[in-house]
Amino acid sequence: MLKSIALITILTDDVPRLAAFYRDVLGFAIKQDLGQYVEFESSGVRFAVCARSILHAASGDASYTEARRGHAFELAFPCDSPAAVDRAYADIVARGAAPVHAPADMPWGQRTAMFADPDGNIHELFADLPQN
Repeated sequence: MLKSIALITILTDDVPRLAAFYRDVLGFAIKQDLGQYVEFESSGVRFAVCARSILHAASGDASYTEARRGHAFELAFPCDSPAAVDRAYADIVARGAAPVHAPADMPWGQRTAMFADPDGNIHELFADLPQN
């Protein structure tokens, strides 16, 4: 049985634009840039952006050429504190991320905020709330 994930790859039709977002807005350093595949430095799990056409060519699966339908995944970025969620959200929105949901305390005991990348993928910032 599989028990871990080694790589998360976001598929796109515009690798340079999406790679620039993850580098310039979110602050990920580029580890490897092959033009249509860009991998970032990331602790815990490898993280990359890849052209949909590359995976279509590699697999022959036509579904890679189909238009994307709906929101299929979310990346969740941990912050050190609820105040850090607020600061990170303000910073990345000021740098060009599309605001989706301003920071708010959630009933499951976390402060969260949501933003979108240039392809419309919605991601989350979060931190645990202090226990009462």
